[in-house]
Amino acid sequence: MQANPQKFNIAVVGQSNRLQYEALLFAASLRHSSPRFEGKLFVATPKSGPRWNQNPSIQDEDVLKALTQLDAEVLPFDSHVFGESYPYGNKIEALLALPENEPFVFFDTDTLITGDITTVPFDFDRPGASLKVEGTWPKPTLYGPGLDGIWRALYQRFGLDFESSLDVSQPHDYWRRYLYFNAGYFFYKCPRVFGERYLDYAKAIRDEHIPELTGQNLDPWLDQAALPLVIHSFGGGRDALPEGLLDGSVSCHYRLFPLLYARESDHVIDVLEAVVAPNKVKKVLKQYDPLKKLVLQGKGAKIRALFDQNNLPRREQAIRNTIKSKGLWLR
Repeated sequence: MQANPQKFNIAVVGQSNRLQYEALLFAASLRHSSPRFEGKLFVATPKSGPRWNQNPSIQDEDVLKALTQLDAEVLPFDSHVFGESYPYGNKIEALLALPENEPFVFFDTDTLITGDITTVPFDFDRPGASLKVEGTWPKPTLYGPGLDGIWRALYQRFGLDFESSLDVSQPHDYWRRYLYFNAGYFFYKCPRVFGERYLDYAKAIRDEHIPELTGQNLDPWLDQAALPLVIHSFGGGRDALPEGLLDGSVSCHYRLFPLLYARESDHVIDVLEAVVAPNKVKKVLKQYDPLKKLVLQGKGAKIRALFDQNNLPRREQAIRNTIKSKGLWLR
């Protein structure tokens, strides 16, 4: 354990849908599992504006009060580029509202902090991101280039050295050879610098005609197509953190509560059920139906009993289908 934990901020995105409840749960889990964390916790929320059909900001007074009680700062930001057309872009534009020159860790809101985050040895000069990822993008077309050709074109477009990004222990055109992250968490020494480059790269990939990207689906994969390029451009990489901490003993990117109960560890379940127990949190979270039924009413235990957590189906779709067949798929 570090004697003097380094100071950094944490940010998640919240808005007037399930994300506001996930943000509250994230905040509660951070305070429960990391009492030594001394940085600021920001819940970034998009402002109403022309890129949203309805006001996306958190307006529920009970949610806002509970976040304040957990010492979370609600931070409004403008949606200049993405908004409703690509809500995953929130995580990019939110960075521009965070305090400049203060190290940050961004987490997807559907994450629990399950250990002491102050023990994670972040090197904020070398950015990194989640390696809990599958080869979801790109998907080479029949007559187009393979993975090598697609990624090479992107690195060349932004003037980056492609060869130094490769894991040459992996085969040519196999997805693990190429730098690829889940955008469920990432970190760097300055959110403004990181966010500006992330936004520039994402806009260019979306808007420019890059021939090698013909036929590639960028919704929802745009953020994950741009992220490796941003991280590589700042000298980061796949070795930025030791294994087993984030997406391990310190954090859990659960995504959906039915999947959490199906496949996460007993420790994650224990943390989840502990952090929802205090009345000031429980009375707000019970407004969110999946959490109310699966966590507070105990139906998650029925999902858990359907699976051997040490021998799960290889494909997530098989897990989903089993849960749905029992009428327990709530989201």
